[in-house]
Amino acid sequence: MTIHIATQKITGVILAGGRARRMDGQDKGLIRVNNQPMIRLIIDQLTPQVANILINANRNLEEYKSFNYPVISDQDASDFNGPLAGMLSAMRACDCDYILSVPCDGPFLPADLSTRLYRELSAHDADICVVHDGERMQPVFALIKTELADSLQQFLDNGDRKIDLWYQQHKTVLADFSDDKNISLNINTPEELIKLEQQLSETPAC
Repeated sequence: MTIHIATQKITGVILAGGRARRMDGQDKGLIRVNNQPMIRLIIDQLTPQVANILINANRNLEEYKSFNYPVISDQDASDFNGPLAGMLSAMRACDCDYILSVPCDGPFLPADLSTRLYRELSAHDADICVVHDGERMQPVFALIKTELADSLQQFLDNGDRKIDLWYQQHKTVLADFSDDKNISLNINTPEELIKLEQQLSETPAC
């Protein structure tokens, strides 16, 4: 497998459809970090790893459209049904074999995220491959076969929302990212945002 072959099969989806209660309702993808929206950092890191990108958002749609990628909302955007709803919308909207989901508040994507997930999924002939940071599974960092859309639709129609439970219905494998201490860093509170800005300011430019 080469990186090129893997990326042509994968659509990246940035999950920005939540309420962000712990951030006082601020839209986390649009929070400015180092003078640019956080989603901009994620787009720049995700673009080389996938064939195309979708943004899943349920508010501030025009602002998200300004990044020049398709913006898709949940089927019932008013309910804010969690990451699975965003994943389903992406599966329905793309024509790739897989989606690679990442959160809008995790600004440190490994440069080989797509490749490592695809390699592990293929090696085990799995349906889903999820990041494990060495301590726990990070369920919204996931490579998922788009052919599972009907299964996910049924799961959500039944009123289920727990991402781990849906993963358990399919052959799911974990990819070890314990070598990357930043992958699990995300922004849920104003205090974490301050810490992130400090960390970015101390990171030398490449």
